[in-house]
Amino acid sequence: MSVEHPIIVAIDGPAASGKSTVAKRVAAELGCVFVNSGGMYRAFTWWVLQNDIEPSDTVSVIELLGRTEFLCGEEDGVGTITVGGTRMTRKEMASTQVNGQVSMIASIPEVRERLVGEQRLYASRTSVVMEGRDIGSVVFPETPFKFYIDASPEVREARRRAEGIDDAIAERDKIDSSRKASPLVIAEDALVIDSSDLGVDEVVARVIGSIRERL
Repeated sequence: MSVEHPIIVAIDGPAASGKSTVAKRVAAELGCVFVNSGGMYRAFTWWVLQNDIEPSDTVSVIELLGRTEFLCGEEDGVGTITVGGTRMTRKEMASTQVNGQVSMIASIPEVRERLVGEQRLYASRTSVVMEGRDIGSVVFPETPFKFYIDASPEVREARRRAEGIDDAIAERDKIDSSRKASPLVIAEDALVIDSSDLGVDEVVARVIGSIRERL
């Protein structure tokens, strides 16, 4: 399946719900660019730590943000992010240090405003499948293609452990859902899919089927 006209597919959900894997598969099937919006927040969190700034020092974080250049690109259908001249790798963005601080950095309104602008640049150039926590509710509220991928906390914690990642799922959920700037919410018109007992193929099929019905 491929799309003839530019579209925006928004896939939201909590950490380790499976949304990244699903979004990547959907993008490949549709011929769209896959963008992990969380990677942008992780990249900037890494940059904050590289600059020896405490994430709780909001003033210093915002000052660094003002003099930081982000370059968003695409390689083999996947969005890339360069911050402060450094092309980010998955290893850097998934480090234990970044995992522990990214929710705090992402809760800063000025950070979200800047990175939402960067995210919207993708859609101004091409069709995208973007995953995150506020894509359907804040970044692209107009798109008719909104999905919310969920799973039980126990399943999500097990998935993180299987990836070798130490992640405090419950604490991240609390921070992401209670922050004032673009909290994790389910967009009113989003299709909610619980992936706890579903395979990736099943979730992808439901998403593609819903998109096909709306094209």
